[in-house]
Amino acid sequence: MESFQLCLPTKVIFGKEEYQNIGEYLKPYATKILLHYGGGSIKSSGLYDKVVSSLNRAGIEFVELGGVQPNPRVELTRQGIELARKENVQLILAVGGGSVIDSSKGIAIGVPYEGDVWDLYDKENPAKPQKALPVATILTIPAAGSETSASTVLSNMETGRKYGCSSELVRPVLSILSPDLCLTLPKNQAANGICDMMAHIMERYFSPSTHVDVTDRMCEGVLRSIMNNGKKLMEDYENYDLWAEIMWAGSIAHNGILGVGRKESWVSHGLEHELSAIYDIPHGQGLAIVFPAWIKTVWKENPTRFVQFAIRVMDVDLEYYDQEAIILEGVRRLEEFFTSIGLPTRLHQIGIDNNDFEKMSKAVERIKKTSFELAMEVYQTAL
Repeated sequence: MESFQLCLPTKVIFGKEEYQNIGEYLKPYATKILLHYGGGSIKSSGLYDKVVSSLNRAGIEFVELGGVQPNPRVELTRQGIELARKENVQLILAVGGGSVIDSSKGIAIGVPYEGDVWDLYDKENPAKPQKALPVATILTIPAAGSETSASTVLSNMETGRKYGCSSELVRPVLSILSPDLCLTLPKNQAANGICDMMAHIMERYFSPSTHVDVTDRMCEGVLRSIMNNGKKLMEDYENYDLWAEIMWAGSIAHNGILGVGRKESWVSHGLEHELSAIYDIPHGQGLAIVFPAWIKTVWKENPTRFVQFAIRVMDVDLEYYDQEAIILEGVRRLEEFFTSIGLPTRLHQIGIDNNDFEKMSKAVERIKKTSFELAMEVYQTAL
């Protein structure tokens, strides 16, 4: 087991309609905030009015900025930084899913930074954030785990790049998780979210680290729970209890506890970021395509780990007595699960060909220190 430090300071408030108390919860942190959100769904659903009403009752002033898109743009983050500076806000409140929260985190670290916020994300010559405004969240889409994580990802449409920034400074101080907010989500968003949280666990699980049985078992248990409850959810979509299981799993998957004591990969995320940067596809959809292809490409580097996954998580039994057969059957069952919840598992299914493979592979090699040949093989396998 590797040495590690762990600090999980986010105060999680979990429960039905807890978002109606957001004003009271924010009183210890700020008297003026920036309310950041996505499109019109929080207004049409009535959530916006409930949040504003709670802020008004608590005497908290706010300015607002909407318009966050999936694969959040640094361009909007820059607008948020200017607004937050002009209005002297003390906290960023994100109301939305991972994209809104990631954009809010970008604003939070960009306000005190003297240069362009993209400097803090750009992997070619990254700067480190030194200060940040606090971030609070009301989660509406369980997926990215950004509500309790120390990371944020933004896309730059001018350069065609999608990069992340990791810092304890961006871990939210407070996050409200109310499963009732999920009941009207489109099913494709739920499916993308399920894959995203599974990928967050697998990036940690497929590790060369040894003597990590505690987190192995935790990873396996949460993965099995996500698949079990996720499949039930697609058949019983307004079940509050199933949404509660999925929402909590998404936070556990990415708050850091499942990765302690072990080296982590994140190569599949790097491969997917190139796809969504160029083709603007949903992150979870891309991961459902990339991750199985990555396993098929690299399993020989650590077959014991992938056999363990196939047996413990995917329930492959001993009739598959050959290592390769066990592993590939595990991947087949993983792809079968993704298909069962409505996700593609091949690039051609969403109209992507091999035209940009070389460009994407060069970027992955440069950023993730993964060989060009490996990246090309994964993309070809995913085709």
